[in-house]
Amino acid sequence: MLLAIDVGNTNTVLGLFDGETLTRSWRINTDARTTADEIELTFRGLLRDAPEVTGIALCSTVPAVLREMRTMLDRYYLDVPKVIVEPGIKTGVPILTDNPKEVGADRIVNSLAAFTLYGGPSIVVDFGTSTNLDVVSEKGEFIGGALAPGIEISIDALASRAAQLRKVELVTPRNVIGKNTVEALQSGAVFGFAGQVDGLVDRITDELGQDVKAVIATGGLAGVVVPESDTITHHEPDLTLIGLRLIFERNA
Repeated sequence: MLLAIDVGNTNTVLGLFDGETLTRSWRINTDARTTADEIELTFRGLLRDAPEVTGIALCSTVPAVLREMRTMLDRYYLDVPKVIVEPGIKTGVPILTDNPKEVGADRIVNSLAAFTLYGGPSIVVDFGTSTNLDVVSEKGEFIGGALAPGIEISIDALASRAAQLRKVELVTPRNVIGKNTVEALQSGAVFGFAGQVDGLVDRITDELGQDVKAVIATGGLAGVVVPESDTITHHEPDLTLIGLRLIFERNA
């Protein structure tokens, strides 16, 4: 069984693969203060009823957690084959940006999964701590993208800076024209971010000068926005885990 681990700024997602089949997955909070031993205790609890882990694939956007993950894996999974997505790892994704080293590992993992599943050119829209739009060429190259503040970050910032506004549940409101503060905030968040994504996808498509085969949404908040978007064609919640499995297969 392959254990895929995607460490994000807000959440860490784990998935257990039996061959190409994702059999189980978990989502837990990411805490940069967590120690290697605490991580192992969490993993032990989640995996206590699972088959034996025979391989591990990991990517992280949080350096402090990545350091503790390395320590944990070396201490408790010493004999298990491991692939950590970092410079030197074979991903099969050429990075055509000004500074390839500054591109987050999760963006490369997502690009590989998107191209493998849907071909190119394609666009990955990752609704996480930030909203990332990653562009994959018709040859499977990562050619850049756009970054915007994530939905929850935007709502948190608004609630902290505006005395009469507060955090609201992220659900689709009854109408675009909110009849109260809660609905107005929900409208701005859900419909506003859907419009932002659609506008960026249209501009990216125009700049590419060719039709995009797929616009794939992923990330914890994708399910809220996808139904309101006119340009998103696929919703793949496990895109990063699938990409980690593909990279493990290329390197293990």
